[in-house]
Amino acid sequence: MKPVSVCASLAEVRANIDRIDRQIVELLAERIGYVKQAPRFKNSADEVRIEERIEEVVSNVVARARECGACPDLVERIYRELIDAHIDLETAEYAALHGGEPSGRKA
Repeated sequence: MKPVSVCASLAEVRANIDRIDRQIVELLAERIGYVKQAPRFKNSADEVRIEERIEEVVSNVVARARECGACPDLVERIYRELIDAHIDLETAEYAALHGGEPSGRKA
């Protein structure tokens, strides 16, 4: 992790936050690209939300947050929201791929 520099002004703080936000958005776009591919490998809509996988991802990012000195509770909250949003996206992708029904059944 890159060390946080000591800023000399609020403008510098904001510029750094804006720079990081651009990087986060690029990484989110990449993550979304993979989320959209996942339904191709699932046999039913029930496979979109797997609680064990959610807990695995959350556990991994919380551990990484601790390693980086980030607030683990905040990272967990953010990731649970992110995962829920991505599950909604993946559910829609699954429906589109399998005839328009979230269950995978054709209408």
